[in-house]
Amino acid sequence: MASSPPIATVYVRNLEERVKPEALKEALMAVFSDYGEIIDIVAKTNLKAKGQAFIVFESPESALQAIEEVQGFDLFDKPMQLALAKTRSDATVSATGNKEEFELHQRRRLAEKDKRKAAEAAEEQKRLKRPGAVAPAAEARPSKTARGAATGLKATGGAAGANTVVPDEYLPPNKILFVQNLPDDYDIEALTGIFGRFEGFREVRLVPGRKGIAFIEYEAEAGAITAKENTAGMAVGDGNKFIKVTYQRQ
Repeated sequence: MASSPPIATVYVRNLEERVKPEALKEALMAVFSDYGEIIDIVAKTNLKAKGQAFIVFESPESALQAIEEVQGFDLFDKPMQLALAKTRSDATVSATGNKEEFELHQRRRLAEKDKRKAAEAAEEQKRLKRPGAVAPAAEARPSKTARGAATGLKATGGAAGANTVVPDEYLPPNKILFVQNLPDDYDIEALTGIFGRFEGFREVRLVPGRKGIAFIEYEAEAGAITAKENTAGMAVGDGNKFIKVTYQRQ
């Protein structure tokens, strides 16, 4: 089996969260540019990922040298914590690969993100089912029962969190895929042409009376995972539709 391409991206954490992204990028460029050509700096701005950034070097050697020499360096009075990124960056793949390789890389990255979110959602559901567990921020807002008492309406369902619905994108893997946003004229043959090339393909099931959706079954989860990684977001038809591929809700 071919080995994975070397990583040329440095993952940086423990950055000062109050610094604006542009100022942070300028400071990171000043620190890391001594170690080689930088082709991109990605500074995270969403609340969950604040204080993190990715420095994309042109060469893996530059990334390794930067980690060795900058580890623990204070930036805005906080010591930076450095490591190699787990995967190649979009900028690296775009610069070194072709369009197909870049699109495949993006689909795989999004699939990995979906798997992580599915695992987090599953853990949260388990937590909510434990005796005495409460939904996040339950203390900050009235429960369904309390709101019902105030409005004269009756709450439906069981305990808080018992009926939590996991969004399609975060469902855990299984051997059946749910495909949406298909062109109306896509039939079993057209879908087999897309999904039948992945290991363990079993069948395509259309839904009578419903256009634009289908179920794709594989013999095992591994085949479904590979198919999802390689087809999620794929342009179909005239190229103006992008299919949504998730795991079947169980």
